[in-house]
Amino acid sequence: MTPRRILVYHPHEAEAYARLVKAPKAAIRLDVCATPEEAAASIAEAEILYAWKFPTDLLAEGANLRWIQAMGAGVERFLVHDLPPHVRITRATGMFGRWMAEYTLGWCAWVAQRMETFREAQRQRRWLALDPQPLHGRTLAILGLGDIGSAIARAGASLGMRVIGVSRSGRNQRGVAAVYPPSALTRALSQADFAVAVLPLTPETRGLIGEAELRAMKPTAWLLNIGRGPVMDEGALVGALRRKRIAGAILDVFETEPLPPDHPLWALPNAVITPHISGPSVPAEIAPVFNDNLRRYLAGRRLRHLVDRSRRY
Repeated sequence: MTPRRILVYHPHEAEAYARLVKAPKAAIRLDVCATPEEAAASIAEAEILYAWKFPTDLLAEGANLRWIQAMGAGVERFLVHDLPPHVRITRATGMFGRWMAEYTLGWCAWVAQRMETFREAQRQRRWLALDPQPLHGRTLAILGLGDIGSAIARAGASLGMRVIGVSRSGRNQRGVAAVYPPSALTRALSQADFAVAVLPLTPETRGLIGEAELRAMKPTAWLLNIGRGPVMDEGALVGALRRKRIAGAILDVFETEPLPPDHPLWALPNAVITPHISGPSVPAEIAPVFNDNLRRYLAGRRLRHLVDRSRRY
């Protein structure tokens, strides 16, 4: 049997991912690549691509490519026009919800417990008799109620928050007080004390949160974006933060990453910038997803977590 060629690509952890691939040695051959130059030398022979932030321009050279396993939840990098329709794309899922729920509730607590205020008072050696604010009873609006959004919903509800959501279907979900369709986005945002966007990037979601949506929010509300940067109109957000139309924003994803040093968001005191770390891809957590699908692929069975290319997720 001719071994299946697998190109494992990651700029920093390619070897770590490759070591965790489990399959009979005779069944596969691994090409482990950490640079675009290395990937360019291997992509033409690869049948399977197991990758994170793969150079998009190289996909057209994958003449033998049949399956792409993304090392993350987002797959827009692989959805290019010249990728043949027979190439299946699968995404990693099931592990990011825990991380992103902790990130979301951690930063919500940072706001409610006035942590920055108390740290500044400490630096000034000033005893500040100021009560924290509760999270219980506050409204958490989750934009996107998939695997990750549902994990955040459960975490918020466990702290006594009132959880509402926006989803493509608008269908009710257990533990979520109200679910709205995208057409009622501003209605959901108007109720939020905290709103968190965990949306995939599609033509429908690009620029979804703009001036009208920000105007609908309370001046005391905080907005978190941990899904995809282009979902947010960054110009509108900068304007809203400068004018204090909303209290602040916790931002982990951006239109351009890394965020350019001269971007105005860096200088805003009511903006928190983190470097796309809310849902890290950890080799030991991603490997079981890939290995399960690899067993299925080698046996000619249906792959799990297939991407619907018409929906782009």
